[in-house]
Amino acid sequence: MDHRRQPLLDELIICDPAIMRGRRVFRGTRVPVEVLFENLADGMSLDEVLVEYPTLDRNDIVRVIELASSALASPQAA
Repeated sequence: MDHRRQPLLDELIICDPAIMRGRRVFRGTRVPVEVLFENLADGMSLDEVLVEYPTLDRNDIVRVIELASSALASPQAA
């Protein structure tokens, strides 16, 4: 069983006015977070997204999806 602490959203995504005019991007990249969700919504697989955006990290993407899912599933999200 893996007991390593999973990163939180603010450790995976940054918002800096000097990077992409303050759009939320994956840390260490210039890839906006919405690009992930737009591409998945358009039918791309996770592997295809990673090929298209090689600066993204699979573990970071999976964790962001998990966190977004949890946030949207909570009663406060409605």
